[in-house]
Amino acid sequence: MTGIASLPFVDELDWSTVDALLITHFHLDHAASLTYIMEKTNFKDGNGKVYMTHATKAVYKFMMQDFIRMSSASGDPLFSALDLSLSLPNIIPVSAHQQITPCPGVSFTPYHAGHVLGACMFLIDIAGLKILYTGDYSREEDRHLVKAEVPPLRPDVLIIESTYGVQSLEGRPEKEEMFTSEVHAIIKRGGHVLLPVFAMGRAQELLLILDEYWDQHPDLHNVPVYYASSLAKKCMTVYQTYIHTMNANIRGRFERRDNPFVFKYISNLPHSRNWEKKVASGPPCVVLASPGFLHTGPSRELLELWAPDARNGLIITGYSVEGTMARDIMNEPDEITSLKGTQIPRRLSVRYISFSAHVDYSQNAEFIDLVSAKHIVLVHGEQTAMGRLRDALQLKYKDRDEDVKVHTPRNLETLELTFRGERIAKAIGSIAAEPPAPNSVLSGLLVAKDYSYTLLDPKDLKEFTGLSSSDLLQKVKIAIDYGWELVRWHLEGMYGSILEGRDKSGALIMRVLEAVDVKMISQTELVLEWVASASNDMVADSVIAVLMGIDSPASVKLTTTPHSHDHGADTKAKVMKYTQPHVHASKKGPGGQFAEEAAVLRLERIVTFLEAHFGDVQLATPDMKVDDGDAMSLAHVGNGPGILVKLDEHQATIGLVDMIVRSDNEPLRKRVESVLQIALATTGGLADQFFSGDRHPMQDYDDAKAAIAEQSNEGDVMDEVAIQ
Repeated sequence: MTGIASLPFVDELDWSTVDALLITHFHLDHAASLTYIMEKTNFKDGNGKVYMTHATKAVYKFMMQDFIRMSSASGDPLFSALDLSLSLPNIIPVSAHQQITPCPGVSFTPYHAGHVLGACMFLIDIAGLKILYTGDYSREEDRHLVKAEVPPLRPDVLIIESTYGVQSLEGRPEKEEMFTSEVHAIIKRGGHVLLPVFAMGRAQELLLILDEYWDQHPDLHNVPVYYASSLAKKCMTVYQTYIHTMNANIRGRFERRDNPFVFKYISNLPHSRNWEKKVASGPPCVVLASPGFLHTGPSRELLELWAPDARNGLIITGYSVEGTMARDIMNEPDEITSLKGTQIPRRLSVRYISFSAHVDYSQNAEFIDLVSAKHIVLVHGEQTAMGRLRDALQLKYKDRDEDVKVHTPRNLETLELTFRGERIAKAIGSIAAEPPAPNSVLSGLLVAKDYSYTLLDPKDLKEFTGLSSSDLLQKVKIAIDYGWELVRWHLEGMYGSILEGRDKSGALIMRVLEAVDVKMISQTELVLEWVASASNDMVADSVIAVLMGIDSPASVKLTTTPHSHDHGADTKAKVMKYTQPHVHASKKGPGGQFAEEAAVLRLERIVTFLEAHFGDVQLATPDMKVDDGDAMSLAHVGNGPGILVKLDEHQATIGLVDMIVRSDNEPLRKRVESVLQIALATTGGLADQFFSGDRHPMQDYDDAKAAIAEQSNEGDVMDEVAIQ
């Protein structure tokens, strides 16, 4: 495929939404469409950035220039040399182990991947979720490259290649021995050796092996070894520049002023007119020619010239994609089809000795175990090989009884994974002045930035974050045609105990659930005030609903008393006499005349609740006499009176001061305690259950109101509630 048809599924993605493009290495199947994406899609309309290592960018430039030249010759180019020139300055080079943050909440770190010069794998952190993408990688140190690293952090997801599936390859010494022996044998029988390779990558490794072997065998010194690639000649300077990224062997030779990439027995073959025929008709030689798949170019032309001669030999040294000449010829057909469509007899020998810088099954499985991710996503492989690898991994984890998921998504398939990660907040400022006790609760303001969390005291907000906080005071006015007593009656009925008094201007005011002030500013108007928050807004909504429902027939019926005088036809009959206090009546006035009645009434209802479960109960004091004549111990009652509950021969007491259940019989104590909790919740009001914690909610409320008053200089609005 050429042109647009050769692209991946670029139209399926809105490229303007992409924050970062990470290129693992310079091979065309990983990087050739990059210029098209950067210059021919809406990627440039967004804020996305492109990253690759320094060495990858250096080689990528030459690779793409050659790609443009070849595609222009075929008449179907994807982009021009100008597009490439415009895109290159926007590619950001990075170094191994350098942490990069392309956008808030996302960071990545490159690690050496082996494979080819500059290749890397990326450990990506997205809001604490870690993903390791290997790209193409090799776990075998060769003549010039280090093997792939194992990142020090354990990822949650591993996206990994599956090129060889469950196939295992020979060890490196055995492969080199087979390779050099096969090359030597072909030369001895007077033949030519064709090594189809890609311009960059494995070719440099083979050149190092051949140069060393020729040096050790004087009988081969007169046999030329050619590298038929002008691109490789350009890129060889890049290899010499990035010696420091290679393994200890190469670095050591370079320190001894022995540049390993200045070859002694290998020369570049200039592409003069009819050079292929000149080489084919010449003496025995070795030619490394691109491309590696033999589908076109110099390697294909040499194959067609050398195929009929049995003295010649073809050695496939890398992975070959299904449907290419390199894959088909490994089946050793009697004939091959030329680029012109004619049939050519195949008599040259064909040998497959893989120097592919991909992991085989044993290397891949070992790396997967070392990484220890809970989700493994297999990519970069043919469907059959990928399926076999998935089955082998699943069987291994099943035998180990390990919960590891292996995924093999198809192209364009959305893979949804669920994680339950921990979020850790760092305590700073005064809240961290002293180490907290074990199991203690820290209360403060949680500040989130780029998926990191900080806990601090609100007073430290500006000092440590540069932010400032504000409190929003909300006010609602409600028109009324009823009296203050009726307002109190309804609020107490709904919320239980409320705070009541007057502000500094003398206006009547009630505070509901320590959150909302209800102020009577005239005989026909109420004002509600509260500091905005999720809980306060909820309370305010409910208070408004209660007040708006007061002027109803049911409300009038509940709060009126019989009387003998007549009302005019246009007068509403609303007598505000408080006939019976609610169970949770507020303290009102200097004597708090309703509190005692409310407490007694609530106690009576608790006793009734207990009698329904345990039969008759009675008041108990520390010095009272029980049936056996002994005095009830103080420990059984507590500091004050209590309620005595008897069940068969066992008994329990409930302290009325601390509401603690005490009994020598544990089952009875637990049962009474459970019933008591239900009774308290049933007979209590919202005010008894709404707040909890060491800091009284009134303190937070008053602090907020005072701060608003100070900022707005409206002290008359924010006067304290004066409790009488």
